[in-house]
Amino acid sequence: MKRDNTPGAQAQSAKGRGVVAALVYVFERVMPDPFVLSICLTAFVAVIAFVFAPHGNVPTLLDAWYTGTFGILGFALQMILILATGYAIAEAPVVQRGLRALAARAQTPARAALLVFPVVAVAAWLNWGLGLIVGALLSREIARRVKVDFAWLVAGSYSAWSICNSGLSSSIALSQASHGNALNLVEKATGQVVPLAQTVFAPFVFVPTVLVVVVMTFIFIRMHPKAEDVVAFNQSKESEDSAPSDDPHARADAGVDASPSFATRLEQSMIGTLLLLVLGVGYLAMEWSEKGFDLDINTTILIFLLIGLALQRTPIAYANAIRRAARQTGSMLLQYPVYGGIMGIMKGTGLASMIAKAFVTIATPVTLPIWSYLSSLIITLLVPSAGGHWAVQGPFVLPAALSLHASVPRTAMGVAMAENVSNMLQPFWAVPIVAIAGIRIQRVMGYTAVTFAVSLVIYAVALWLVP
Repeated sequence: MKRDNTPGAQAQSAKGRGVVAALVYVFERVMPDPFVLSICLTAFVAVIAFVFAPHGNVPTLLDAWYTGTFGILGFALQMILILATGYAIAEAPVVQRGLRALAARAQTPARAALLVFPVVAVAAWLNWGLGLIVGALLSREIARRVKVDFAWLVAGSYSAWSICNSGLSSSIALSQASHGNALNLVEKATGQVVPLAQTVFAPFVFVPTVLVVVVMTFIFIRMHPKAEDVVAFNQSKESEDSAPSDDPHARADAGVDASPSFATRLEQSMIGTLLLLVLGVGYLAMEWSEKGFDLDINTTILIFLLIGLALQRTPIAYANAIRRAARQTGSMLLQYPVYGGIMGIMKGTGLASMIAKAFVTIATPVTLPIWSYLSSLIITLLVPSAGGHWAVQGPFVLPAALSLHASVPRTAMGVAMAENVSNMLQPFWAVPIVAIAGIRIQRVMGYTAVTFAVSLVIYAVALWLVP
């Protein structure tokens, strides 16, 4: 029987299926494409800054927008490279076999959730870029085998990923633990660093991180749509998207004949791969032996590059994998500069500092971490980058913590934990995972709105009550 997809019928169906389905319906009807949303947010922030910010005049606003738009390009390329190099790893035959074996264990929607949440959460806790890649590709592998609502599954992956700002790749925690880091505002103010034992591994961070993963796993199991409402993975679209290019230079077997050319032999030789591996491994060995083991964005990209080269074996195979990955990252090229402009306006006009100060002025030593958390929820929706966010909010909440004798680690991690929460409504970081998964973002955000509500409470209670 053909389903009635008219808006009226969908609305009646949403009412019958409950709050979650209604949220999905609302996001599909109301939320525009993420690029259009970023433009709307730019207009909103510009108006608010012009009216309320201390430096909200037109010349400052325009200059701040321009500076932010082009100042983020280096960071944008880093993010795209993390995703592209991660995608190339996941395309390697040995990794594909591993993902298939893992996905084969998920034979029902409930088992899919029980598999996706811990696997993606661990990957995200170790490294946020790895978590994004694992979440998207594991979702696709499971959806090929199980009749499961694909938007629900991708939303579960993104929800599990949300804990990354409480993990080992947390920009805020790492910067405060790193001597000489440009964003180590604690060291600049006190001469001391804040070790990860006081942030990432502290009970007030670690306990709610685990709770969010466990609680949301079971909530997502309950949220799966009824069989008649399931929208499964479109495998025919995937085949179309991943079809080989007509360009002979984009095929791994290009030029293979009885007497291959010099260019073909060079493309299929492992010499180029070995050269890059020697250079990359040599640099990492030298750097880590001198300064100790450390991961930042650039070393993460380098490690992904080296692993992908080793798994793909030949330069042409790796180049073809990156070409296919580039098709999944196009939407990011538009959004990063636009959000960079928003970040520039927020910082240049003083709007972000005004928001942070408004909360700080009413704080006490006990409540400052909570106010830091709440103000961060607002700022994250407009500045969805932990490092850039800390550069904007840190200079105001940290001096307040020192003057009030409040907990510095708790105040700083309040900012980071709010990043986890607000990312469930802010589609900036969802763009890469939905691009790789191959699905529209609107249905995904309808589910992650529930994650926002639940994790909002869990992190707030932990900041307030957990030692």
